[in-house]
Amino acid sequence: MAAEQKQKLEQQLWNIANTLRGKMDADDFRDYILGFIFYKYLSTKMDLYANTILKPDGLTFQEVIGHADEVLLMQEIKQLAIDKLGFFLEPADLFSELAQRGNAGGKNNFILGDLAKVLTHIEQSTMGSESEEDFGNLFADLDLTSHKLGKSEADKNELIVKVLVHLDEIDFDLENTDSDVLGDAYEYLIGQFASGAGKKAGEFYTPQQVSSVLAQIVTAGKDQLKSVYDPTCGSGSLLLRVAKEVKNVSAFYGQEMNPTTYNLCRMNMIMHDVHYKRFDIKNEDTLERPLHLDMRFEAIVANPPFSVNWSASPLFMNDDRFSAYGKLAPSSKADFAFVQHMVHQLDENGTMAIVLPHGVLFRGGAEGHIREYLIKEKNYLDAVVGLPANIFYGTSIPTCILVLKKKRTDANNILFIDASQHFEKVKTQNVLRSEDIDKIISTYENRTEEDKYSHLAKLSEVATNDYNLNIPRYVDTFEEEDAIDLKTITSELRELATLGKTTDATIADFCTELGIETPF
Repeated sequence: MAAEQKQKLEQQLWNIANTLRGKMDADDFRDYILGFIFYKYLSTKMDLYANTILKPDGLTFQEVIGHADEVLLMQEIKQLAIDKLGFFLEPADLFSELAQRGNAGGKNNFILGDLAKVLTHIEQSTMGSESEEDFGNLFADLDLTSHKLGKSEADKNELIVKVLVHLDEIDFDLENTDSDVLGDAYEYLIGQFASGAGKKAGEFYTPQQVSSVLAQIVTAGKDQLKSVYDPTCGSGSLLLRVAKEVKNVSAFYGQEMNPTTYNLCRMNMIMHDVHYKRFDIKNEDTLERPLHLDMRFEAIVANPPFSVNWSASPLFMNDDRFSAYGKLAPSSKADFAFVQHMVHQLDENGTMAIVLPHGVLFRGGAEGHIREYLIKEKNYLDAVVGLPANIFYGTSIPTCILVLKKKRTDANNILFIDASQHFEKVKTQNVLRSEDIDKIISTYENRTEEDKYSHLAKLSEVATNDYNLNIPRYVDTFEEEDAIDLKTITSELRELATLGKTTDATIADFCTELGIETPF
């Protein structure tokens, strides 16, 4: 997508956001705009597909209405659409039709009731089909009766019509297979609102540059994947980023505890043209109730919530994910529980990369025990990457990436990379530049050592450090001060003393001329 076109699109989207700003929180208007963008996407997809089917008959989707064979044609289109697209929309229910109806004659016509019915019809069209689970309750967060839209029904309707009309003017260019206008729009909105809404929004969004690092690590040396999995998938940005690094990903799997974010993830999959048969996203707590436990994945990526509480129930000592370690991650810090879960789900030929707070590298107790088991007993830890501080929305703490493999090519060492000082400051956020990302990936893939940046630590070296992985123990970033030349300093001090005496004498002469006392 051309930079100019992308900038224009982002400006239009921001204008729409400003229409809603002041009436609701950023989280809320994000959900409304993304929900309507998704509705527009489904409508455009339906219209294009129906017109393709009808082309041999010399008809358009709109021309089916009132046709002598309308009932038969509509039944056939519906059946084909549900199998191919996973859903069905009638011509009168398309986004553009509703937007035009709401603004017909330049007037604000009432369409709220029709809009609510359309969103319900989309979900109902999938009932009894393979796509039912993927489309169920997708529009649950689009509450058209909310007081946040306005006090009266007329106020709510006026606002919704404005948003629909604005969106209707944006060309998503779906016929151009190289264009990802909708994906760009979606990621722009998520990024903007995660940035502006603080911690709450940041919980479901991983900055693109961090996603890129994780994705390139788990796809290193591969051009296709059987499967990719994210146990805390949020809006799905990490899963989709992995797909950009290879020619093909056969299947996407994820689990997300927050219902709103779970809906966003499913929308994101569909809007990035991932067929409903190729993704399986679940809504549940991954640690407490994992829903893909019998599966193993070739690539696993995650940016779980940092150091959150979990039950750490003694019953988990009988769970295959944790039992071999002999200890559970503490209830106040679930970081290693996520690591253990991911290791359990990792295929023998797979790679996993997880973002965690620095504390996992050196904290003792149960976490130290688990860390030692992963290295000493299993030898799964492949690399540790230190990231800059203040790189995530909602938290300024420094973070790291742990890379683990069950079958490691370089089984005698662990690669440590300190990328914490390689970034660009943009406003209040630190950002990894493309050259910073390339340096991390190149160092990881080639396992190169560079002074003050990376180090290949033998397992014996890590054992000597009692399995403490704190990066400064392995990568020395200490900068020596320049040597002090005492002779030069002494000479400069003598010159200053002489200059001081001359200055004092000059001041004394002036004071004598003026008939006043000297200040010294």
